Amino acid sequence: MNNIIVICVKLMIDYQLLHALSTVVSEGGFEKASKKLFITQSAVSRRIYQLESTLGGPVLIRTQPPTPTAIGKRLLNHFQQVLQLELALNIRTTDESISRDSPLTVKLVTNADSLATWLPEALAINESASSINFRFEIISEDQSIALKRMKNGEVMVCICSNPEPVNGGLVSALGMLRYQVIASPSFVKRYNVSSIHQLAELPCLIFDEHDTLQHQFLTEISNSKPKYTHICPSSEGFKQAMIAGLGYGLLPMLQVGNLLETGELVNLAPEYFLDTPLYWHYWQSESPQLKALRKFAIKVANNRLELIK
Repeated sequence: MNNIIVICVKLMIDYQLLHALSTVVSEGGFEKASKKLFITQSAVSRRIYQLESTLGGPVLIRTQPPTPTAIGKRLLNHFQQVLQLELALNIRTTDESISRDSPLTVKLVTNADSLATWLPEALAINESASSINFRFEIISEDQSIALKRMKNGEVMVCICSNPEPVNGGLVSALGMLRYQVIASPSFVKRYNVSSIHQLAELPCLIFDEHDTLQHQFLTEISNSKPKYTHICPSSEGFKQAMIAGLGYGLLPMLQVGNLLETGELVNLAPEYFLDTPLYWHYWQSESPQLKALRKFAIKVANNRLELIK
């Protein structure tokens, strides 16, 4: 970070240019960034061009969506930490177009299962615990890869399964989200399931191509992998597809709720569970407001998640 500070001081980079870079990356394109910043697309392009001209090299790879170059990533990391420092100094934003009375915008990346279970309670921090209102921009990403958003400087907070902090960041343990192997009674009847060793041959639900929980389960119990899968990139849709009998899968017990008691779902392997650890990643320059949010989230997580052993 210090090298970037020196570069920015020497070149006197306008932070509006860094804000434009951050928005292009987080929104996934120039057009979306222009709507977010309430300026024209050509104005966004000019800001990126001005930033690149100042630095003497590209900050973006013009793919779809655009991705930051190595220097672009370093600048984005720096920008996120500048935002943190502004908060700590009670300077609300580098963007003068945003009212000082506006809620504090927090960009956060998390796994979908946390969002479907314990996290909303953790984000609903009451005003007595924080001196400022929050406005959350939440990105859903598999817990195994979410940290890339933090490394790219796109977010202030990352919730993922990786315990290693990024450069310039710190990490707090939250707990473990417990999964068990679940299906519907209709699925069990349709495929005449009498043993978990049959499951490798039966339709399996996965969240996306990064979701390996079901593969991990099958590897552990029979050294096999799913013969075929249904991709269902929605936590609620995942549960509803399971209830409908589309496939079996690993579901967080927090999400199962009382569905086992009501008979809508069946635990196919009561003795088996898979615990996924979760960590709260944040920048070293954490503001008092975000520290209060983190502490509240840890409190909620301690009540809802399994302890990390």
